[in-house]
Amino acid sequence: MSAQAGRVMALSEWEERWQEGRIGFHQPCVHKMLESNIDKVLCGREKVRFFFPLCGKAVDMKWLADMGHSVVGVEISEKGIKEFFEEQNLSYTEEAVPDIPEARLFKSSDGKISLYQCDLFKFSSRVAGQFGGIWDRGSLVAINPCDRQRYASLIISLMDKDCQYLLDTLLYNPELYKGPPFFVPDEDVKNLFGTTCDIQLLASADAFEERHKQWGLDYLTEKVHLLTPKAN
Repeated sequence: MSAQAGRVMALSEWEERWQEGRIGFHQPCVHKMLESNIDKVLCGREKVRFFFPLCGKAVDMKWLADMGHSVVGVEISEKGIKEFFEEQNLSYTEEAVPDIPEARLFKSSDGKISLYQCDLFKFSSRVAGQFGGIWDRGSLVAINPCDRQRYASLIISLMDKDCQYLLDTLLYNPELYKGPPFFVPDEDVKNLFGTTCDIQLLASADAFEERHKQWGLDYLTEKVHLLTPKAN
């Protein structure tokens, strides 16, 4: 990670990407890693409360809501949030968030999907409780490397005792590309979460595409881990 340690993306840069439509991180269909591992996350449970950090307009949120679960997401871009509801043909309400000045809460009319427009680090369990499931695709890999410990502490604080945290990471040569998305080795996952969570590697796949050549990369590996709170 040392090659990327000093790389910092300001929130304004992410907002700029949304405004300019530079959202190559968005996927138009449900993520295969989520779809193929959803049973391991649910463990037979119904009506699970899912948390989506840096949710963007992920279609995965609608997919889970249609299965009977509820979703809470956090996203800095109002444009991204509104596009989600519009593209999924969902009516929604908008309101202020008493615990987070300047934040807005966008909630689907059926109450199943609640998206907070704010800085992720201003969000907490005080705002929306804890969760039974977390889908982290494009979040840890987007967080500035210098903020990872802070991020891990936040995520852990949002995990209910039966939480199943599905974490998607990327491996590539960080000397060739400065990010984001950032390189997150297994060692970092262990250092960040190993004290409080059991970590299981569920899948590893070649994610290299033609567009990644423009990043200067010659390989890209995607991994998905399942993290569960250790029994006290």
